Amino acid sequence: MSQTARIELPPKLIPVFASKSRYKGAHGGRGSAKTRTFALMSAVKAYQAAQAGISGTILCGREFMNSLEDSSMEEVKQAIHSIPWLNDYFDIGEKYIRTKNGLVSYSFCGLRTNLDSIKSKARILVAWVDEAETVSDIAWKKLTPTVRENDSEVWVTWNPEAKGSATDTRFRVTPPSDAIIVEMNYTDNPWFPAVLEQERLDDMRRLSPEEYAWIWEGAYRTQSEAQVFRNKYRIQAFEPQSNWQGPYYGLDFGFANDPTAGVECYINGNTLHIRRECGKTGLELDATAPHILRHMPNAAKYPMRADSARPESISYLKRHGLPKMVGVKKGKGSVEDGIEFMKSFDEIIIHPDCKQVASEFRLYSYKTDRLSGDVLPVLMDEHNHWIDAARYALEPIMKKRGSFKQTSIRMI
Repeated sequence: MSQTARIELPPKLIPVFASKSRYKGAHGGRGSAKTRTFALMSAVKAYQAAQAGISGTILCGREFMNSLEDSSMEEVKQAIHSIPWLNDYFDIGEKYIRTKNGLVSYSFCGLRTNLDSIKSKARILVAWVDEAETVSDIAWKKLTPTVRENDSEVWVTWNPEAKGSATDTRFRVTPPSDAIIVEMNYTDNPWFPAVLEQERLDDMRRLSPEEYAWIWEGAYRTQSEAQVFRNKYRIQAFEPQSNWQGPYYGLDFGFANDPTAGVECYINGNTLHIRRECGKTGLELDATAPHILRHMPNAAKYPMRADSARPESISYLKRHGLPKMVGVKKGKGSVEDGIEFMKSFDEIIIHPDCKQVASEFRLYSYKTDRLSGDVLPVLMDEHNHWIDAARYALEPIMKKRGSFKQTSIRMI
């Protein structure tokens, strides 16, 4: 078994397979190595069982599988071939994979059409469901009880698409108590290939931020009339130029469960650029200035505007590292006016370094009527910490240009 220690895994997946949990899983975007890693570890599991004299099946399922070409078989074969000692231990044919001592074999099936036959499988040691986003609730209810051997496990890997899908609800929103599920994206893959990096950069240029985030960052696929900044922003690398206005700094104070969030903004013509961000949940006040200056080194040289509802915090930071802190007055309609002012820019460009900002711009939404689905002229009070920081940063510019009143919203 010392040989297994030489298998290299993405660091984020090491605790998943080191745990004794019954349910193991990973969700996320393209290029994360999650499928390849789960394929490899299924072979390790088969090796361990066969070495211990345990017979059984490694079940690999997908929602749809019309033939072995639609299955995970090729992924498993490639994973086994990549490790010499595993390759030596398995008998691999065109349509089968099994240990050479015959104790453990692989079975591949489509859950939509073969659920009832799964019960007849030999002892299932591991049931791994790949591309699991579309697996139905009834399929999960039928599958999991069939995996009933001692120490048997259920593995699930998927690229999220719809919030509220059966798989996402079961394993991400309300996961089983005996589960370890992680998010895996290309940034978590230490062997992310150059050819995919070029594809990622091309997608960043040509796709909408929502589509890019779904493909590469494991985000839900969202593009709706309810999105506040729909078609208003894009993600693109840039560096501020000497003829731009700024920098403008804003800070939104956090609480126990909310992050303290800061941004660094610039204006070029009628384009808003957001170059840097900082932020952390549970950030103590005495650690706030060092955290900000670590991520935004010039913040102490310029005014930084923050919520005036926290005057004691502003006073503290003025005396401890951020001498030009300014309180921003809030009043009725100030949030709506600030958002409409931001939307009045021809374009908002967010630097790829600002991942939290980009996430909020994608998710920040108007409320929708639960029965009719109509978009309402009411802002949701969520996904708005870095957006609030940007509003504060831009307050003096908004005052100079005059207040912006809420515009009409297209109803659906």
